Parts: sequence; C-alpha cells; structure tokens
Amino acid sequence: MKPEKIQPNPLALIPLAVFLISYLAVSLAAGDFYKMPITVAFVLSSVVAVWMSKGGGLHSRIELFCKGAANSNIMLMVMIFILAGAFAQTAKAMGAVDATVNLTLAILPGNVLAAGVFLAACVISVSVGTSVGTIVALTPVAAGLSAQTGISPALMSAVVVSGAMFGDNLSFISDTTIVATRTQGCKMSDKFKTNVSIVMPFAVLTTIIYVLIGSGAQSAFVTGDIPWIKVLPYFIVLAAAVMGVNVMVVLLGGTVLCGLIGLLTGAFDVWGWTTSMGAGINGMGELIIVTILAGGMLEMIRYNGGLAWIIQKMTARIRSRKGAELSIAGVVSFANLCTANNTIALIMAGPIAKEIAQRFHIAPNRSASLLDIFSCFVQGIIPYGAQLLMAASLSGVSPVGIMKYLYYPYLLGVGALLAIWLGFPRTHSQPAADGAMEA
Repeated sequence: MKPEKIQPNPLALIPLAVFLISYLAVSLAAGDFYKMPITVAFVLSSVVAVWMSKGGGLHSRIELFCKGAANSNIMLMVMIFILAGAFAQTAKAMGAVDATVNLTLAILPGNVLAAGVFLAACVISVSVGTSVGTIVALTPVAAGLSAQTGISPALMSAVVVSGAMFGDNLSFISDTTIVATRTQGCKMSDKFKTNVSIVMPFAVLTTIIYVLIGSGAQSAFVTGDIPWIKVLPYFIVLAAAVMGVNVMVVLLGGTVLCGLIGLLTGAFDVWGWTTSMGAGINGMGELIIVTILAGGMLEMIRYNGGLAWIIQKMTARIRSRKGAELSIAGVVSFANLCTANNTIALIMAGPIAKEIAQRFHIAPNRSASLLDIFSCFVQGIIPYGAQLLMAASLSGVSPVGIMKYLYYPYLLGVGALLAIWLGFPRTHSQPAADGAMEA
C-alpha cells in the first residue's frame, strides 16, 4: 500500500489544521482551554485524515489509520500508561504521597523556606512522576506557609510549579519521559543521564535564587507522622529504574509492593487495592485515547507526505547539528503552545524529531532529552496550562501573577539553548531494541 518514496505534500497537514482550529481556536474563543475536550478535537481531525487520505477505498484507509494507532510504540506506551496509573493511584491510596510530603517538609531548613519547598517539590515530583499531582499535594501546604510567614503566595505557588516541572522532566514514571524515550527509541537511563547533566546546574541556581528571595522567613508548619515503610516503594522504584530494570517490571513491582504495604498497614483491604488500581488505570483513559487517535492521525499525515513536507521545510536551511537541534526544540515548543499539554505535544512532535535526528546523526538520547526539556519549559510557563491553572486555583492568585517567579522553567529553557550552542553534553547511545522498553 505504501509508495516507495513519499513525496512532500502540505495538503496532508489539513487534519493537523483541523485539530488546531477545533482545539486551539475554539478554546481561545471560549476563553477556556478545557471547554473543548482534546479527545473530541482528535476524533474530528482523525475523521478528516481518513476522509481525505489517498490509498484506496475507505476500508483500506481505515486499515492504514488502525495500523498507525496500533503501532508497537503506541501500544507499548499505552501499556506503560496503564501500569503507571495503577502504581500512582495505589501509592496514593496506601499513603505514600502524604508520607513523602511529610518527609520532605520535615527536613526543610527553617530559614530558607522557599528554597526548601522547591526542593520538596523536586523530590515529590520525581517520586510520583506527575507535575499536576505534585502541585495538588503541595500547593495547599505552600499557601498555608505563605499566610504564616508573609511570603508572597504567588512566589510560593511558583516555587511549587518550578519543582513540579523539574520532576516531570526527569522522573522515570513521568508521561513525558515515557513518550520522549519511546518515540526516539532510546533507553530511559541514557536519556536521564543526558537530561540531568543539562538541567541540574540550573536547578541548583534556582535553589540559590529562592534562598536569596525567601531568606529570613521562618518555617511555621508542623509535619505529620512519617511512616518510613510507605516511602519505601518510591526509593525502590527510582533505584530499579536507575539500574536499568525494564520500566514495565519497575511499575508492576512498585504496584505490588505498594499493595502489600497497604494491606500490612491497614490502609486498604484487597478490594480497596483493586479499586485503587482500577481508578488509576481509568484515570489514564483520556491520555490512552488521545495517544491511539494521535498515532492513527499521524500515520495518515506521514503516509500522505505531511511529515516529509515539514521536515523538508524545517531542514532546508539547516547546515549543522545545532540547527537540527534547534528545529527539534521549535517543533515541540510550537506543539505545546497549541495543545497546552506537554505529553500530547511530545506524541505529535516525536516522529518529526526522530526523522530530523536520524538525518543529522543526533543520538536518540540527545533528541529525547531536548524534546522533554523544551516541552516542560513551555508547559511550565504558559498561563493556560493545567499546572499554572491548578496552582492559581489552589492558592487564590492569578496564573499571570505566578509567572514572574517561575525561575526554574525560564532557566531550563535558557540552559537547553546553551546546551545546543555549546554541544553539551557529548552524547553517545544506542537505540533500545524494537519492542523492548528499557528503563
């Protein structure tokens, strides 16, 4: 069915335009980026993709769409999302999130509260793998500390968002890490090593900035009990992931360990455990649906020459790897601005980035790292993204008011551009084996 050589064709991008109009334009007109469900926007664009595609009759075009939707990379991401949802919700029901919050707050330096909350948000977000979950857990605490110490609530909210985006970018169980590594075909451990060498200096610099801004305020909170056994699963999951254990094994093992600890501590019974796993899996439903629809739509766009046209235009004047890396950064940043969802942006930009990376001999872990960094940079500063909207809602300040204190996301973007300019770090890696997702 496929032609031997795909010719660049800008008309193949019409489904993408339909998505942008139905989601971005409608949301802007309504003044609310959550009025138009992103699943509906993808359904509309997918219907258009099948309707206008070449490749034979309707049945053949639908088969092509399903082939893209059922791509092994897409299906593996779906399985990982399922296990990540089960693990995250089981850990929360067992009390691991509360225990981790209490642990990190208990060790905060009392006279550098803002920096301490930033570090707490970093630890929690790396542990739980979700920026929104970190914001939900920690923003009410930060708002209370603001009221007790006189520190600006906008500053404290920004501190939480900054730390949350740090973990969203680096966590082994984060949606963005999973998608970035899978679309580029690299190991999570390789991407992590590349990623952390770029972002860590700016995380340290952000900590120093928050120390200077928030110095003099005394901590006035009282932490709850810290049941260490409930924090154990996060340490084990992180250690196993760093050691290179397959991510599906890590998530499955983490879910079982959380369940057993929950049973032993009386946090839930067997049925409470299964209910938690079910709730976590169901919570991934929208992301799974969007991933499948996006896979099918992007296959139609690729088959009809849309991706070839984008790559042709973006690489026409590129003469170096630096230019190619900047184009990767531009693709995912634009997608994120349009969707206000860094995971979806990565799903859409990943195939384009991989083509560019292969053409200019960019290591898969390098392209995966750049994709993840720039998606988190954009997601962390847009006032209509879920992170800032959630933080603003919980703290009672405006998203725009929070933006001026988002030092880490801004430094993250600057740091990534410097890494491209300096060619740092030098990256060498081999793609993960087909059909095998390694942590």
